[in-house]
Amino acid sequence: MADARTIAFYDGAADRYDALTNKGAPDQDLSAFIALMPAGARVLDLGCGPARASAHMRDAGLAPDPVDASTGMVKLANQTHDIGARLMHFDDLDTVSGYDGVWANFSLLHAPRADLPRHLRAIATALKPQGILHIGMKTGTGVRRDALDRHYTFVTIRELTGLVTDAGMTVLATREGRDTGCAGTIDDFVIMRARKDG
Repeated sequence: MADARTIAFYDGAADRYDALTNKGAPDQDLSAFIALMPAGARVLDLGCGPARASAHMRDAGLAPDPVDASTGMVKLANQTHDIGARLMHFDDLDTVSGYDGVWANFSLLHAPRADLPRHLRAIATALKPQGILHIGMKTGTGVRRDALDRHYTFVTIRELTGLVTDAGMTVLATREGRDTGCAGTIDDFVIMRARKDG
């Protein structure tokens, strides 16, 4: 179930969030993900926000499908990039073997912990055999809201590895880091890439 207070923040702060996260060119993680995709790959941008990642993917010759639970983000994405972003919640993902890749960059961290296994299984089902998942999460333990009233589920790397593996995917790469988020706090994070088994 989507957290209404988190979505309300993104609806009201889409432009601010876009300005904060705009890095111009694809970062190392997006570049690495794009490099793994076949030409013309169909990629689900799950929790696309302003859809800058999708725009970079499109520029690289991929076919992104940007979706977000925030109407404000979807509107901004389409106004800025004319990219066909659409409103969709994590629970709405019911595609079967339709995507070469799924880009879930710091979006699933807003989902309740109890829902993560189900969401990751849905992602695995949506991927074609050997399809690639990119997932970014904040690391730690527990659940809490930040100063902007956004809900966060923190995971350990071991926990996320287990969730991804149990969903039917094999972890290919893991990168840890720290960064300053929209709320101004410096948080630890993990980037993980995995391949669907089969």
